[in-house]
Amino acid sequence: MILEGRPTRSIRRTEDGKGAVILDQRKLPWEIKWVELRDVDAAAVAIREMWTRGAPMIGATAAYGYAMALAVDPGDASLAAAYDKLFETRPTAINLRWALDAVRAAVADLPESERAQAAFARADEICDEDAELCRSIGEHGLELFKQLHAKNPDRPLNILTHCNAGWLATVDYGTATAPIYLAHDAGIPVHVWVDETRPRNQGALLTAFELRNHGVPHTVIADNAGGLLMMKGQVDAVVVGTDRVTRNGDVCNKIGTYLKALAAHDNDVPFYVALPYTTFDPNTESGADIPIEERSAEELTRLSGPLANGEIGTVRVTDSPAANPAFDVTPARLVTGYITERGVLDRI
Repeated sequence: MILEGRPTRSIRRTEDGKGAVILDQRKLPWEIKWVELRDVDAAAVAIREMWTRGAPMIGATAAYGYAMALAVDPGDASLAAAYDKLFETRPTAINLRWALDAVRAAVADLPESERAQAAFARADEICDEDAELCRSIGEHGLELFKQLHAKNPDRPLNILTHCNAGWLATVDYGTATAPIYLAHDAGIPVHVWVDETRPRNQGALLTAFELRNHGVPHTVIADNAGGLLMMKGQVDAVVVGTDRVTRNGDVCNKIGTYLKALAAHDNDVPFYVALPYTTFDPNTESGADIPIEERSAEELTRLSGPLANGEIGTVRVTDSPAANPAFDVTPARLVTGYITERGVLDRI
């Protein structure tokens, strides 16, 4: 990822190797603030309160949080308690469980004196693997983008995306954004329609921030504008990330994704989902079986940003009761293909 002109990653170990450093995504794009996580409680808060978010990043943060817990107490009771504490932070994203299972499997049979070091090593591996998986997703998506651009070579390739499935949501590259970055770097003229993605505005705040830092042309749009753009032929493909894909290919992603898939289907616009294998959940049959996280109504009823005096503040946009389901499910029948580290698949 490119941040302030320099390549970096969205998570790394602290200099002393005993914690993790993440970007506080609640501050972006107004302030770039790195935060040190020093114990399992801090990692749990960072995940639950969305200092960091995105399925792969949640997994990476949880893996380091697990290692921090074992550095304090490597006993079997701590192994179980830390797992439960982190697992309960976000119920929908499958990468969280996958990462915790991976760390637990790496240390469970080891002497207690070796568990913390092994846990940190496994967390490092999870981060390195995620970056490589996303790079591979980008390469396969790049070939797809070349084919799409060849259909209309005299104008930019217009991609519409929803929420943030970029390097902020992963360790590097992103999932849905990886092909965009690689296409831009390869000289393919690409333009991104960025859904604002209410209620937390991850598109307007985070995806746009990423694309701006990488120099990718983009335009922020209201969530409800996508259908009109597709109808007018101004979208060549929709590419989104996902928090979980079930055995039958259903896609759980940020609320509003399903509506984009419906609009794409109605207008013959291809709808692609980008994901690594760690986001595939073979143990869940369909999207109907996924727990949908219901988040605080205040995320919907309040907005944060710079006030007239330049300070970051919060304003109320309604005083009525509000409901805030965080995800929806797009049926597999609406998905054109899945962009994975193995290639672009017609079915998962």
